Amino acid sequence: MYTLLSGLYKYMFQRDEYCVLILGLDNAGKTTFLEQTKTRFTKNYKGMSLSKITTTVGLNIGTIDVGKTRLMFWDLGGQEELQSLWDKYYAESHGVIYVIDSTDEQRLSESKRAFEKMVTSEALEGVPILVLANKQDVETCLSIPDIKTAFSDCINKIGKRDCLTQACSALTGKGVNEGIEWMVKCVVRNIHRPPRQKDIT
Repeated sequence: MYTLLSGLYKYMFQRDEYCVLILGLDNAGKTTFLEQTKTRFTKNYKGMSLSKITTTVGLNIGTIDVGKTRLMFWDLGGQEELQSLWDKYYAESHGVIYVIDSTDEQRLSESKRAFEKMVTSEALEGVPILVLANKQDVETCLSIPDIKTAFSDCINKIGKRDCLTQACSALTGKGVNEGIEWMVKCVVRNIHRPPRQKDIT
């Protein structure tokens, strides 16, 4: 009887787990996004103060549950010397969230180079990518069309995968829920059937 009840419990409450990488240059707001996500999707979660978050050296790990889906996030450091470690995590990932600091026009080309290198990796072929134009709460930020224009020659390299570019403010939470819900739909669908071609537009 215990075995039957135990099996029933596991069936009813088990969650499919997917790994999602959070990538981008240092100071793009990756860890703030992760903390905001955990706060919004985890009941009674009391995380670190967003104003006290510092540059990630190594990685941060976080987990949230959305319905019967569990997302495990790996937030990787974005300094140039740490970017060489990103590909060590590609084979295990089901999705990528790429965060861009839309207030830092000077480093936009650097961010694009890192994105291009990541998106052309064979290990990530077909993996859905959510591109977050972060810090949209700042008045002087670049617009979504500005960022799409800067990244326009990456479109053909995205290949057959789901890809969405979205406005976001990790600090205020704008765009966080919508981005996570989109990612959940994509990773679940990607497991069960081949992805459809979409582009960064």
